Amino acid sequence: MAVEEQRAGSRVSRPEIRLVRRGFTDPAQAVRLLAGPGLEGLADDPVLLDALGATADPDLALLGLARLLEAADEADRHTLRDTLTTSKPLRDRLLGVLGVSTALADHLARHPHDWHVLVTFELRDMHPGPEDFRRALAEGVQDGGRQGARTPADALRTAYRRCLLAIAARDLTGTTDLAQTAAELADLAGATLQTALDLAAEQDPDAARACRLAVIGMGKCGGRELNYVSDVDVIFVAEPREGVDEHVAVRAATRLAAALTRLCSDTTGEGTIWPVDANLRPEGRNGPLVRTLASHLAYYQRWAKTWEFQALLKARPVAGDAELGAAYVEALAPMVWQAAARENFVTDVQQMRRRVIDSIPATELDRQLKLGPGGLRDVEFSVQLLQLVHGRTDRALRSGNTLEALAALSRGGYVGRADAASLDTAYRFLRSLEHRIQLHRLRRTHLMPTGEEDQRRLARSLTGLINDDTRSDPVAALQREWKRHAVEVRRLHEKLFYRPLLDAVAELPAGATGLTPDAARARLEALGYADPAAALRHLSALASGVSRKAAIQRTLLPVLLGWFADSADPDAGLLNFRQVSDALGRTPWYLRLLRDESAAAEQLARVLSAGRLAPDLLLRAPEAVAMLGDPQGLEPRGRAALQQEVLAAVGRAGSTAAAVAAARSVRRRELFRTAAADVLGRLGEDPAEALDAAGEALTAINAATLQGALRACVAGWEAEHGDLPTRIAVIAMGRLGGRELGYGSDADVLFVHEPLLGSLDEDAARAAQAVCHELRTLLGAPSTEPPLLVDADLRPEGRSGPLVRTLASYAAYYRRWSHAWESQALLRAEPVAGDEDLGARFRQLVDPLRYPGTGVPERDLMEIRRIKARIEAERLPRGADPTTHTKIGRGGLADVEWTVQLLQLQHGHELPALRTTRTRAALAAAAGAGLVDPADAEVLDAAWVLASRVRSAVMLVRGRPGDSFPGEARELAGVARYLGYGAGHSGELVDDYRRTTRRARAVVERLFYG
Repeated sequence: MAVEEQRAGSRVSRPEIRLVRRGFTDPAQAVRLLAGPGLEGLADDPVLLDALGATADPDLALLGLARLLEAADEADRHTLRDTLTTSKPLRDRLLGVLGVSTALADHLARHPHDWHVLVTFELRDMHPGPEDFRRALAEGVQDGGRQGARTPADALRTAYRRCLLAIAARDLTGTTDLAQTAAELADLAGATLQTALDLAAEQDPDAARACRLAVIGMGKCGGRELNYVSDVDVIFVAEPREGVDEHVAVRAATRLAAALTRLCSDTTGEGTIWPVDANLRPEGRNGPLVRTLASHLAYYQRWAKTWEFQALLKARPVAGDAELGAAYVEALAPMVWQAAARENFVTDVQQMRRRVIDSIPATELDRQLKLGPGGLRDVEFSVQLLQLVHGRTDRALRSGNTLEALAALSRGGYVGRADAASLDTAYRFLRSLEHRIQLHRLRRTHLMPTGEEDQRRLARSLTGLINDDTRSDPVAALQREWKRHAVEVRRLHEKLFYRPLLDAVAELPAGATGLTPDAARARLEALGYADPAAALRHLSALASGVSRKAAIQRTLLPVLLGWFADSADPDAGLLNFRQVSDALGRTPWYLRLLRDESAAAEQLARVLSAGRLAPDLLLRAPEAVAMLGDPQGLEPRGRAALQQEVLAAVGRAGSTAAAVAAARSVRRRELFRTAAADVLGRLGEDPAEALDAAGEALTAINAATLQGALRACVAGWEAEHGDLPTRIAVIAMGRLGGRELGYGSDADVLFVHEPLLGSLDEDAARAAQAVCHELRTLLGAPSTEPPLLVDADLRPEGRSGPLVRTLASYAAYYRRWSHAWESQALLRAEPVAGDEDLGARFRQLVDPLRYPGTGVPERDLMEIRRIKARIEAERLPRGADPTTHTKIGRGGLADVEWTVQLLQLQHGHELPALRTTRTRAALAAAAGAGLVDPADAEVLDAAWVLASRVRSAVMLVRGRPGDSFPGEARELAGVARYLGYGAGHSGELVDDYRRTTRRARAVVERLFYG
């Protein structure tokens, strides 16, 4: 027994088996229907049964036919039975509709005589146009009145469904293709709007005499590519008739437009037609429904955004005063075709794309035919953007229809012929699939249904558009075809913008696109490249020629260019990529890695276009690109592993300078690893978590570097003078001690030494001084490696004091001369390199100073506050904005850190949790102990994290440290992008920063200044 028979059940009759073999899934019901009223004698008609079996859903088609025959009067039933058995065209059209659409079957059951339209429309015109539909709707409204329709609106709805029935029948039987079907639907919509306007004018003749009203079709209606069920987007424009005041005319036109909208949109006994959506008008739903032409022009000249001009690509007069409608389109066309020259064009387009993606619920993303990845919107957006870019100079591209515009782009050489054909096929399939889904219940939807029965019906209705055989498993065939087209759309979406740019500069053979240099520059400029001429030179250098390297680059660049364009600085990304490629061009693994590992290529593109620091580090040693191809390549390394590698590298070097250079080389590579991981969001999803991870990683890198440099300098001294007569320890201070380093932080340290037994103090001091001085010099010396500036200014007596002291000297100084600020600075003291025992004893020495048993005396408290106030007044750079300076500004790092450190000085002796060098940990401990209200602690923590992240972002973007937001727009956009703000939202970042730090400053005023 066949699979279909097993699905139907094993206990079936012979007639039922015949029905199962023809595709029926409920043969028992089919037998009952065939024996019912109207179908008597047809149960054994093989012609009818075969025709039913050929429909998308034989059960649905038979049920609809039975309902139609039952509803028809006796004479019409007899005519229909005869026609079904003798006329194959009529039979195929009627059963084709009934096998797909329950909504149209319901219509036929209510209006059984309407099946005749499947004959009359066929005889009248193979391709009915607007006038045919207007005539049919007008006759339908008149007939409805004569036949007792409750309202003209009911008659209009009935006539509309009758026309829709004819369009669907021709579509489902292949009489028309997708483009013609969509055009007919748009023409029917225009005719419906005109008929509704005529009815509105009859109901309000005073309004009709006062104004001229034109209805401008927008969206798919304007482009003559309408869906079966869709909002019909319109704009209303009016002018007064001679002798009528303009305000009176606009009010009259508004009454007509509102009446038209109600006639089409309201639900009556015959259902609804479709919503009329006028929200694309100036100011959207907040603006007046109707404007004069002059008012429209004034708005678009002064206030319109880029997306509004993109919407006007499809503007077309569809109803009302034809002369006024043509004047509207003609007046606005010049503004539409200059939209790509607007300064904010790229930003607006990118924001529009993101809004579309963000609007999709997560549960619908994989089912979206229209808005999802590889969906219809990707095709439409790609075509429209290319039209806006190149239509300024090429009038042939100025079509509101997607398929016509795509064909024009191909003819003009802006899209390759093969790519255009492939995109055309994918678009037709996706739109046809959308049409079939909507036809079932005539509901507005763009989602693939989840039910197997629904998908089976869809697959059978699209047999001619599916490459695979749908007979054995139609659902699987449909899914494969859908996914294949979606993948193709995504691929071509990338190529449409970028591949022709390569063709324009790479001297490719005939058959490629013919994009001219001027057109290529225009496209690059529209995509956000500030220097399109330089970008074209880079592309030419990378992709020209017939070498294997150039061929691979031509494969990579279309995708890479898209990733660069999505960044804040596409020019820098492309330039950096060229430099890395030049450096590694002869390395066999480099291009192979990018070609074969798409994740590595995307990561490289994002790193190269995210700012200057990471690319600068990479360009010093481009082989670090290999990290991006390793799944664990960007994971931060621990201090122990780094120190072991650095010490091994130092041990292999032949001189002190070479040894420190080796340590700096390891540091440079690890800085790139950390910066790349940070830019790519690999350090943690939570911003505070990522900041802490970056601080730990950078501290481990610098600690290992200091350890290696100290070992190298000691070894160099000993090679020249013999055994070192002292032990040395390096004490981390500041952000290094707190393990809170940023990318631009210096290494604040103290040097302490202790002479070995039997050594002279003077000899030990000279040796320690020489070693520590050389360490600072070699780590900060100009080199191809980034410097590590070692700052020892926090030592006793500052720059005037000795660079290195013994532990006893530190003890004597702190006992007699220490100031309150030095105790505060020692809160961050932490041994970081050198002799571990000496470092531990230094910590024991300073603990009583930084955690004084009696807290902070009033004298010291006043001194700390005075110093803080003086720093705010005197050290803020001239011209700096105190509301955005991350270090000294109001609510910035200094405010939070001094507040926390004051709490540590006051309570650290009694609360062990406060004895930490880390700001956030100490703040959390203070909140946990009740010293700070948890809400206040949250405010301070948020400000500290944000200020620290801004400083890191500035260094990553500019390649040099800074404590304020960049003044240059692209750099500020890069900072905003790093901090998670989308394109065009840099101002929101600054506002959020001011708001966050303003709240923090209020807490500091209470907690620190009392």
